[in-house]
Amino acid sequence: MTETQEAAVAYTVGQVAQELGVTVRTLHHYDRIGLLVPSERSTSGYRLYTDADLERLAHIVVYRRLEMPLDEIARVLESGDASTHLRRQRDAVIARLSELNELVAAIDNALEKTMADEPMTTEDMKQLFGDSIEEYQGEAQERWGDTDAWKESQRRTKGYTKADWVAIKAEADQIQEHLAQVFKGGAAADSPEAMDAVEAHRAHMNRWFMTVSPEFHRCLGDLYVSDPRYTATYDEGFEAPGLAQWVRDAIYASSDRAEQA
Repeated sequence: MTETQEAAVAYTVGQVAQELGVTVRTLHHYDRIGLLVPSERSTSGYRLYTDADLERLAHIVVYRRLEMPLDEIARVLESGDASTHLRRQRDAVIARLSELNELVAAIDNALEKTMADEPMTTEDMKQLFGDSIEEYQGEAQERWGDTDAWKESQRRTKGYTKADWVAIKAEADQIQEHLAQVFKGGAAADSPEAMDAVEAHRAHMNRWFMTVSPEFHRCLGDLYVSDPRYTATYDEGFEAPGLAQWVRDAIYASSDRAEQA
């Protein structure tokens, strides 16, 4: 069988990327970690994807859109047939729709309170940031409650409306996403790009919460690697093992730069 004939029943990496909108880099990564290994090879040794491979890829794409980690996708795909996966995906989408509807309700509530200039309540905070917000607030108060920075934060945030908190969360999410992108792009922790990225994080804290000195910023960086929950937020949340340590190191480099300026 010639390569042309093979291409009629199997697909090259480039063809799959073009047809399904998945980057070649992503396909190579899935191949490297064993999540999606092409079943065929051409006579010249090029990897080729079969229809069964494309079906598996379709399930992977859906699960990724549902923000399922790659290692969990690999585990899930080991059991069940196509209908099982479709039912599981449908249930997940329905759950996500319910979550999004709740978020829409939270934003609508924020708009109402903005018009009335009402401050954020504890229940509003839970609705926007999740139930764990009280735990983190309690730990933060225990850790820094006696500091001037904590008192400043409490004073400044006391009057924030829900619209303010929605804006704060959106800005924080954008900063975190940018940090992950710089890390995944291969920038060293002490590179100007990395230092500028974490400096944006410090500026965010300064703008909304408290005056964050380089020394205090280092304390926050240490927390990202000493507390497994924070580490998981970076490493697992962005599927970037080592990101938390990189952020910590970039904060140290940025703090050194700020003190030397």
